[in-house]
Amino acid sequence: MTLRPGDPRPVLKWAGGKRQLLPEILLRLPPRAETYYEPFVGGGAVFFALAARGAFRRAVLSDTNSELINVYRALKEDVAGVIRALEKLRDGHSTEQYYRVRARVPKSETARAARVIYLNRTGFNGLYRVNSKGEFNVPIGRYVRPRIVDEKRLRAAAEALSVAEIVLEDFERVSARARRGDAVYFDPPYLPVSRTASFAEYQSTPFGFSEHERLARVFTRLASRGVACVLSNSDTPEARELFGAHRVETVSAKRAINSVASRRGAVGELLVSAAAAHSTPERRRTAAARRPCG
Repeated sequence: MTLRPGDPRPVLKWAGGKRQLLPEILLRLPPRAETYYEPFVGGGAVFFALAARGAFRRAVLSDTNSELINVYRALKEDVAGVIRALEKLRDGHSTEQYYRVRARVPKSETARAARVIYLNRTGFNGLYRVNSKGEFNVPIGRYVRPRIVDEKRLRAAAEALSVAEIVLEDFERVSARARRGDAVYFDPPYLPVSRTASFAEYQSTPFGFSEHERLARVFTRLASRGVACVLSNSDTPEARELFGAHRVETVSAKRAINSVASRRGAVGELLVSAAAAHSTPERRRTAAARRPCG
């Protein structure tokens, strides 16, 4: 899928973002769904790509990161206010301002959203990371001219979000609404590829192995109801065992955002799709080649 000027795109840089895997993920999702669910929305790359092609009537986006959910709600409800707040932050940008903004969380939803976007655009390597108290702790990045305000992108995102319900909710609870004719894409915090990998880099609540077991049960339950399900995860023996009842395929993705430089670059990841898939990726590639994008 080739995005055109004006198509919605992610407004945040997000670790584990799916821009590299978009073509593979889209091939495994149905060309049209009544309701699209994304319970771990993150940067929302899959949602925005599907919105650009009109692939759903409505969407339900959720996450357990309250600041992230607030960004999407504020863009949907008051994109002009978010843009104005970002313009003020852009005009006063400095090292001193960065750490002052990082230390204080505004009360208004619009100002909070602008704060997150500002810190995301000016912080080190685009990381979103919090400590055990939930406090954002990324140092300032080394950008000469960071693009703090991208009005066209923000307004395009707001337009896409206009048909979305945006909720702060657990993945199992929100996806329980899905029915036949709907589609769900799961992008959870990945299973660790080593003993030193951490689940808690991007929010203060860990997502451990028991949560992945619960996710596998939810995935199987949805698939049994005829819901189109796709999930991404790290390529580990544990992931293969958890989702072995479904189609499990290895794909390659480049990772540009990671606090450890050696973990950036091409890595193998898993894409899991329901055993009762709507069609194989090969057939979907053929179909995609026959119809215009968008």
